[in-house]
Amino acid sequence: MDYRYLGRSGFRVPALSLGTATFGGRGDFFAAWGDTGTEQATRLADMCLDFGLNMFDSADIYSAGLAEEILGAAIKGRRDHVIISTKAAFRSGDDANDVGSSRYHLINACEKALKRLRTDYIDIFQLHGFDARTPIEETLSALDDLVRAGKIRYVGCSNFSGWHLMKSLAVAERYNLPRHVAHQAYYSLANREYESELMPLGLDQGVSAIVWSPLASGRLTGKIRRGVSVPQRSRRGLRPGDGPFVEDGHLFTIIEAIDEIASETGKSVTQIALNWLLQRPTVASLIIGARNETQLSENFGAIGWALTPDQVQRLDKASRVIPTYPYWHQEGFAERNPFPT
Repeated sequence: MDYRYLGRSGFRVPALSLGTATFGGRGDFFAAWGDTGTEQATRLADMCLDFGLNMFDSADIYSAGLAEEILGAAIKGRRDHVIISTKAAFRSGDDANDVGSSRYHLINACEKALKRLRTDYIDIFQLHGFDARTPIEETLSALDDLVRAGKIRYVGCSNFSGWHLMKSLAVAERYNLPRHVAHQAYYSLANREYESELMPLGLDQGVSAIVWSPLASGRLTGKIRRGVSVPQRSRRGLRPGDGPFVEDGHLFTIIEAIDEIASETGKSVTQIALNWLLQRPTVASLIIGARNETQLSENFGAIGWALTPDQVQRLDKASRVIPTYPYWHQEGFAERNPFPT
């Protein structure tokens, strides 16, 4: 397993981590992702640890906390050998304060997560979304208290815009509060918006990407292609209106470019899509999801080899879209704005 430093910290994380959104299957939304129970989750954790993948990502809203409970049971007795990443901020209850990044909610959310995960500390605690209603100073101060209490070790964010993240980093520097070392963000061959602002920000400020949905919610597995119906039992088949959003024509062009490279390398569509991401600047870890052992084993095949520069360039070309302003304008001044800065 390839281990990479997380942001400007001295902490290293595996290039692949296992997401637990498929654990539990509570509620219609998460039932479409999967319904992995404790026994199967334990087997998946066994396989991950045998392979050298020791980081597991969850969130308090995944199956209304059940995913964290199952993860806690799956890693029982081997806490010292794993890295736990989880998230809070989205609504987790009916109370007026069961939402957001206020001191009240974050401390409560952390305490509840610790119990569900059966642990005394969380390695990486991330804000699941930006809370415009709570002052950033309050949010980071609460995280500082949790760090000082030994309940969390590193802090990160998820789904922030560039200015959300930059303002948070500025407040952290001004008041000597915990600094985000990771941004859990969506990034894939199918959708490359991350590159416009968040990637150069991450390079400049030392914030790594922990990538969620690196296969674009199953679109980059090869099961969806031109002239082939969407599998009814797939996540896209069950919930076609959910993001990320990719135009079919754009997706098919990417899949066909991957197919050419698959014939050259002997690798699968999934493995090529993941390997492309592993070569991108700022990327520290890809969160892979698996409903079963076969899917997990295939994801492992993204490690231990590398696409050639020519193959990367061909995938870049096939997946490129014209960026929004001012980024398309800045590309015209590439002499002073080279990718990825």
